[in-house]
Amino acid sequence: MDEGVACAAPTGVGAIVVGSFALSSGQWFEPHSHPQHQLAWTRRGVLGVAVDDAYWVLPPTRALWLPAGVVHRTGATRDAVMCSLYLEPDRCVLDWAEPTPVGVDGLLAHLIVHLARTDLADDARLRAEAVVLDLLLPLPATPIDVPYPIDERLRTVADTLLADPADPRSLDAHARTVGVSRRTLTRLFVHDTGMNFDRWRTHVRLRAALSLLAEGQPVSRVAHTVGYATASAFLAAFRRTVGTSPRRYLNGDTMLGAPGQSFDSGE
Repeated sequence: MDEGVACAAPTGVGAIVVGSFALSSGQWFEPHSHPQHQLAWTRRGVLGVAVDDAYWVLPPTRALWLPAGVVHRTGATRDAVMCSLYLEPDRCVLDWAEPTPVGVDGLLAHLIVHLARTDLADDARLRAEAVVLDLLLPLPATPIDVPYPIDERLRTVADTLLADPADPRSLDAHARTVGVSRRTLTRLFVHDTGMNFDRWRTHVRLRAALSLLAEGQPVSRVAHTVGYATASAFLAAFRRTVGTSPRRYLNGDTMLGAPGQSFDSGE
């Protein structure tokens, strides 16, 4: 995602301007960037943010810091009200150079809504901004990358699995479908994505699962939807790949006590 539309937010008296956008399920903004840093958060619903092959799922307990100039796509996997904080780089004490997930507790959520008001006195706005910056703490979880291949034959397989992560067909079956040998398809996966077929498909399944879990669907249903026979098999795959449970991934290790979605057996 190397190119995108440059979108500047209006400036305010302080370092932070808040924009609010209603998004319907499946609606995405075209690739774009901002000259300001951005904190993408949703008051309700579930957001998705993509930067190149990296993809973050954002329920209301989670936001994403996007450094100024980073090209990204933002959309809703469920009807959402997106609140974006735009922070002037030369007036912001934070300078995180990479997209960074941030936990959102009740206090931070209320402050974001507070800063969205247009009737705040300048001194009140500046005090609230200072507290917001103190509350922005990075979460340890990393995005689940799903590199998109270049080879047309591999793209056919990739598009099939992206459309239906539960597709149970083996590597051999997919190789026959696109008219290549198992060895050729294996080589193409590693060459184009840096992953073997099984790992790439696992990433596809886990990424699809995160959006469903963030909507509040039970782990057992989500596991079957994305291709796992049991919830325990899904949770084991998630822990092996990500290093933590879905609950901790979405809420953040420091956010377990915060209000948010509850995922059955997600620990």
